[in-house]
This record gives sequence, C-alpha cells and structure tokens, in this order.
Amino acid sequence: MKIWGRANSINVQKVLWAADECGLKYEREDVGGAFGGNDQPWYLKMNPNGVVPTIDDGGRIVWESNSAVRYLAAKYAAGSLWTNDPGARSEADRWMDWQLSTISRGMTTIFWGLIRTPPEKRDMAAINEAIVDTGKLWARLDAHLAERPYVAGSHFTMGDIPVGCFVYRWFALDIERPEHKNLKAWHERLATRPAYARHVMIKMT
Repeated sequence: MKIWGRANSINVQKVLWAADECGLKYEREDVGGAFGGNDQPWYLKMNPNGVVPTIDDGGRIVWESNSAVRYLAAKYAAGSLWTNDPGARSEADRWMDWQLSTISRGMTTIFWGLIRTPPEKRDMAAINEAIVDTGKLWARLDAHLAERPYVAGSHFTMGDIPVGCFVYRWFALDIERPEHKNLKAWHERLATRPAYARHVMIKMT
C-alpha cells in the first residue's frame, strides 16, 4: 500500500491513523503543500482533484480522506473500526459527515489564521468569531458524548478518526475554550492510542 500526502495535513493524518489502527504496512510519500507534486499529470491521473491524500492499495485508488478511512475500516477492520451493526455504523458515519459539513469550516478559519498566517496578516475579528461559533458546535458533540465513551457507542470506531483529528487541534491551539468536559475526556481517551499520538498529536505547522 502507498499513501501520498504530507504528514502535517489533517486529512492525511486521518488516513495514517486509520491505517495504523488496521495494522497495515504502507509507504508514504510527501506530496502537497511545500512538497508540491499534486498538480502534476501523474498525480492528477490518480486524483483529479489534486489534493491529498490518495491511496493505492494494490491498484485500487482511493481519494477523499473520509472515504479512505471508510475503505480501510471496511476492508481491514470489519467488526471493529467498521462495526457490523448498521445502527452503530450510522452513528460513526454521521459524525464523520459532521466533521466535513459542520466543524471543519470554523476550525479551518482558526487553524489557518493562527498557525499558517503571519501575525501581522491575521484577521483577528474573523478568528475570534470562529472560536466562539466553533465552541458552540463542539458543544453538540460534548452533549452526545455524555452518554457514551466514543462517537458510535461503547467502542472506538472509524467515526472517531476524522473528528478526533480536529479535536486535537481544538485543545492544542492557544485559545480560550468552553469547558466541554465530555469532549475533553474523549480526547484524553484518544490520546492513549499510539497511532493517534504518532500521527495526530504532532507540532502544528
């Protein structure tokens, strides 16, 4: 298996974390960002969107990070990451989609504003507004986690991976946050997983 994408990309981190949870051996090649390559014909032939990550699993090409997490879970971790119960799996799917549709926008504003924008060019009004709004959105997951240790129920599943990457940044950023005790406890549970520490809990650049 080969995974194309730079290690500091949150979308690549999702796939690397999932691959490690599945116990897979793979080769990763730096592509995107400062490394470039994702606008080259050879890459666009695999992934016409020109973004990372892209997986080549024995000739099966998979792109879109959440789809890649689902693919790995279904093929290599059925019964665990890919729960066999359709109801529990729908919980995992919903929170994966929630990461894309709901939490991602504000988190991107905050992260890019504070980490990848020079101080003199930061739009602090937009950043501060995003912090307040995103805190309210995280409260939804905090409430959900009041009755379960993981997003899909009693066990860690693929549903924890995409949103779990974002929650690390939420707690690692130098910002004022609401308490969200259930969200924090969930993050602390994730932090005990070696693959999470290896691929997600890294210096933000």
